[in-house]
Amino acid sequence: MTDVVSLAQALIRCPSVTPAEGGALALAGEYLSAAGFAVERVTFSAPGTPDVDNLYARYGSGAPCLMFAGHTDVVPPGDVSRWRHDPFAGRIVDGRLYGRGACDMKGGVAAMVTAAVDFVAARPAFAGSIAFLLTGDEEGPAVNGTVKLLEWAKARGEVLSHCILGEPTNPDRLGDMIKIGRRGSLTGRLTVTGKQGHVGYPHLARNPVPTLLRALSALIASPLDGGTAHFDPSNLEVTTIDIGNPATNVIPAAATAVFNIRFNDLWTLDSLKAEIADRLARARREGDAEVALAFDPSNAVAFLTDPGPFVTLVSEAVEAQTGRRPALSTTGGTSDARFIQAYCPVVEFGPVGGTMHQVDEFVAVDDLVALTAIYRAALERYFG
Repeated sequence: MTDVVSLAQALIRCPSVTPAEGGALALAGEYLSAAGFAVERVTFSAPGTPDVDNLYARYGSGAPCLMFAGHTDVVPPGDVSRWRHDPFAGRIVDGRLYGRGACDMKGGVAAMVTAAVDFVAARPAFAGSIAFLLTGDEEGPAVNGTVKLLEWAKARGEVLSHCILGEPTNPDRLGDMIKIGRRGSLTGRLTVTGKQGHVGYPHLARNPVPTLLRALSALIASPLDGGTAHFDPSNLEVTTIDIGNPATNVIPAAATAVFNIRFNDLWTLDSLKAEIADRLARARREGDAEVALAFDPSNAVAFLTDPGPFVTLVSEAVEAQTGRRPALSTTGGTSDARFIQAYCPVVEFGPVGGTMHQVDEFVAVDDLVALTAIYRAALERYFG
């Protein structure tokens, strides 16, 4: 199990800040290839976005196929002078492995690769197959990564049965939480167009601000829902209001606002958009400034993986190693699981995420070893 620590250190030393590959995918590919996996590197492009390197690997060709998924790209380290340890040195101090991506999610990648390599070495002729889907685009636009790699794999005839995504899911201790779904995300933009004028002559102008305030009040006046058995209530948050008027004696010509909704599986994107439009229509008054509503194209749907046999299998593997039965959760932001769920059932389980994206990000060395054992136990249970 010491191999997982060495691999995690080596991955951290690859400066793979999105969209740079930095050698991280090449390193993971070397480990998998040496173990007998068929490894392919695939690069995707799109106008206005950087090219992104990705990796797909598979051992075996039969069913069922358990896929491990993750990303090797990381967010920038920020002000390096604020780090106690070089963010790309992979230093171990007092039982902690420090570095950008230690918990999000090079530690998880190292654990799943080590577990799979150990498993196929011990059981090379197991019935079924293991796949890896690793992207370099999760922390960026998420355009040329997992979503396109899944399409590419499907076009090749790859059939995936279940997936474990190694995102950092545990809030405090390894074994606290498995994610079995995620809320959706919808971003809307309001643009209210009035008529600029002198504040002393309001009858010659049309102020967009009162209209915007009434519109926003209508959006937040009542809850969208009360939540479900597995999801928190949907919440709409106004994230910015912009008028851009430096003068104190001028009625502005326009005002804008942006809001984001994290919604549960009571809603689809279409039904939620219709609800927002209906609330705005009911709030409109005669003489109001013109309100334009637009939704961002990059949104995420809510999904839930049925808490059945596969979720139970992973939960039992976690409990056997940690002594804790993990809570089944749908909290947090979005992840690449939103793309994977369209191809196979997916659960998320990975390191403690308390320091992800922070200065001095770290993962406990003991947790890396335990996480590798959990993934290995999941493989043993999955393939009987």
